[in-house]
Amino acid sequence: MKDSKEFALEIFDVLSRRRRLKGDKISRDELYEFWLQITDENFDSRVQIFFQMVDKNEDGSITEEEIKEIIMLSASANKLSRVKEQAGEYAALMMEELDAERLGFIELWQLEAVLLKPETYLDKCSPAPSCSSQALSQKLQSLRSTINYLQKNWRRLGLLSLWMVIMTALVTWKFYQYMDKDGFKVMGYCLLTAKGAAETLKFNMALILLPVCRNTITWLRSTKLAYLIPFDDNINFHKVIAAGIVIGIILHAGTHLACDFPRLVNLPEKIYGLIFLDRDFGNLKPCYMELVKGIEGVTGILMVMLMAVAFILATRWFRRSLIKLPKPFGRLSGFNAFWYSHHLFVAVYALLIVHGTFLYLAHKWYHKTTWMYLAVPVLVYAGERALRFFRSASYDVRLLEAAVYPGNVLMLQMSKPPQFKYKSGQYMFIQCPTVSAFQWHPFSITSAPGDDYLSVHIRQLGDWTQELIRVFSQASLAGNSMADETTKKSWPKLLIDGPYAAPAQDYRKYDVLLLVGMGIGATPFISILKDLLNNMSKMEEKAVSYLSRISFHSTTKSADSISNVVSAHFYWVTREKGSFEWFKGVIDEVGDLDQRGVIEMHNYLTSVYEEGDARSAFITMVQALNHAKNGVDIVSGTRVQTHFGRPKWKKVFSDMCSKHCGARIGVFYCGAPVLAKELNKLCNEFNLKGPTKYEFHEEHF
Repeated sequence: MKDSKEFALEIFDVLSRRRRLKGDKISRDELYEFWLQITDENFDSRVQIFFQMVDKNEDGSITEEEIKEIIMLSASANKLSRVKEQAGEYAALMMEELDAERLGFIELWQLEAVLLKPETYLDKCSPAPSCSSQALSQKLQSLRSTINYLQKNWRRLGLLSLWMVIMTALVTWKFYQYMDKDGFKVMGYCLLTAKGAAETLKFNMALILLPVCRNTITWLRSTKLAYLIPFDDNINFHKVIAAGIVIGIILHAGTHLACDFPRLVNLPEKIYGLIFLDRDFGNLKPCYMELVKGIEGVTGILMVMLMAVAFILATRWFRRSLIKLPKPFGRLSGFNAFWYSHHLFVAVYALLIVHGTFLYLAHKWYHKTTWMYLAVPVLVYAGERALRFFRSASYDVRLLEAAVYPGNVLMLQMSKPPQFKYKSGQYMFIQCPTVSAFQWHPFSITSAPGDDYLSVHIRQLGDWTQELIRVFSQASLAGNSMADETTKKSWPKLLIDGPYAAPAQDYRKYDVLLLVGMGIGATPFISILKDLLNNMSKMEEKAVSYLSRISFHSTTKSADSISNVVSAHFYWVTREKGSFEWFKGVIDEVGDLDQRGVIEMHNYLTSVYEEGDARSAFITMVQALNHAKNGVDIVSGTRVQTHFGRPKWKKVFSDMCSKHCGARIGVFYCGAPVLAKELNKLCNEFNLKGPTKYEFHEEHF
């Protein structure tokens, strides 16, 4: 308990009192006895130590004042200042609940009762019957695992296979084309390798633009092509193509500089004239530097330099400022550096066209194919940028509300343009000219399509968001969501563009949802929860209207048969207790309006010691009692009870399998990649066990 010194000292004090020890030193034998007591798994032994830690005067009972002290100690250990301030109130609540005879104290058996049966005070659903699963042999299970993997990834594998086949065909074509050239007699397979790699570079430099044409992808996602192409993996495919470009550059530039040019330079003068190389390299055999300093060499080297800068600054370490550079070079890390360096592509494509025009060993215009590869993708991308420019200018947006919440999260609420039609789970781009006149950043929309406004929640994660929050904080908004007209005039202007497609928008395809958000990753699911609430309200209104028009004797049709019920399980895992203020209104609204229990909300606070730890035992008891009596969580201040530690994901999946046996469950995740791997693995694992099928979707920005 190195992080909880006060709590550790209290436990030491209890063990010392048991042995009637004085002072702050113990012998080896005493330490051994302490160790046996601490590691004893017996519940009675553990609860006695816990009881004696509270019962400091050793009279066999616990008073309200002693309960208050242990609550304050537990709150300090878990850094829960709000609970510590209200320790007296919660101590009185415990006494009121447990001291039924109003004796002014509680005894060990009463404490045991609460610890053994917390479900008496917790609002939990009764367990559903377990889902039967068939025992499989090892070979059959392995076969099912392979089939499950192929069913889940056949589109990705198909697309990658097609990409590889196209590149292999291009390399093969160039090999056969240049084997008949005079240059092959001198430079051999080095020339073929360079030309084959060059052809894949043309193809990939054209293809890499398409995954970032977001409007086109949003449109194609609604067509039948979405069945064949995994459009949600557009950014991942963009990265794969970038890796292909890096390999192509190494092969193309490397073989030219290290193999082709040296062989040509070392060729005897007599042979040089005999094999007609003078048509490409001049009457006199060129030296190495003449080849490098030519138009082809200079443009090629400049492209490699510019792409190296863009590639390095796009890596995770630089883009997310994981590498701390010395002061003069500090600006080379962060999103700004990534964003601006990526726009070097304009110069790269201009150099590529020039490079492809002045080719060695190619003289006819139709052999110079660079422009043919680039024409359509460049036009599509240019059209995308033009559309974004004019569309964002057409959106008339007014800021209605703004607030800076704990954890450096900025909430912005703005008017919704009439032509802005979106689905829950989608995102939009925001530009703040005061911060940067060029940068656009994507943020999940947290309002629902039925709301008459747009809202986003922006967490400080980089230099642009840091500056945006600073600008709004200077407008005296910190901790204050409402502002007068004078303050609103000082707010910076915002431009928006969108909406754009995202995996979470497909939630309507499933009857059962498992929504998992880590920290600010809850944003796309807040919109979904709002949309579900709005739909439930509308369906209830329609049902009431329908039932009021029909005769009691003419039909027995219920409101349930009219509504399309979706069961949604939302798990929000966060480190900071202040995070619950971001969406407090939505959480409370779910508790008020969801009378049929369609939505289950589970909030987890990882900064508090997990349930079962002595440092959080009293906090857990107080929380259960307060929630049962008042319906309010003591940590978040919402109607949803907060759990401590992290969810036991395997149990979560098992419980859902039992509750929704045979269902097709959509698992949507937004957060750190580490948990994404675990959830994806669990989906595959449970898909092999029974009829309940999980389909995993991850947000990518």
